[in-house]
Amino acid sequence: MVLMMASGCGNPVKERRTPETAFIGLNHPVQESWTVKLTLTKSGVPREVIEAGHGAEYRTNSGSEQHLDHGVRLTLFDSKGHAKTTLTAEKALIHDNQDIEAEGNVVVTSGATVITTEYVKRIAKDKIIRSNSFVTIKRAGETIRGEGFETDQALKRYRIFRGSGEAFKKQ
Repeated sequence: MVLMMASGCGNPVKERRTPETAFIGLNHPVQESWTVKLTLTKSGVPREVIEAGHGAEYRTNSGSEQHLDHGVRLTLFDSKGHAKTTLTAEKALIHDNQDIEAEGNVVVTSGATVITTEYVKRIAKDKIIRSNSFVTIKRAGETIRGEGFETDQALKRYRIFRGSGEAFKKQ
């Protein structure tokens, strides 16, 4: 009796292929991850840490973008690597140029300053956080509200548009 066996394996060097993703449309993720943590560093010093319960990468006409949801947390660090500002939101979008848009119960905190709004966009190039949405800024002894604002990422200097508020002066 002669027994012949055939195997489906080929020569991996000759048959190396790249993944075929052309069939994936613009509205479908090319990859997904759960319990996401992205750390961006410069010369080994942390600059940003982005965490989310779920992330999906989508192809766009100009590249790709990351969609994060299920509790997004962005921690921004100073030049020495110390955590200075925290942003939390329901979901976020990270563009190829590292601009970040966050929406849904957005809270930005640095020290005693707390900003609440429904939408913000942080521009990576100038490190400014902006919004055209209704915003509340609370600091020691003052509450300011308005329609739109911009601030540096340490929340030290800010401009609020169409503002109103209360401040209490100690006597």
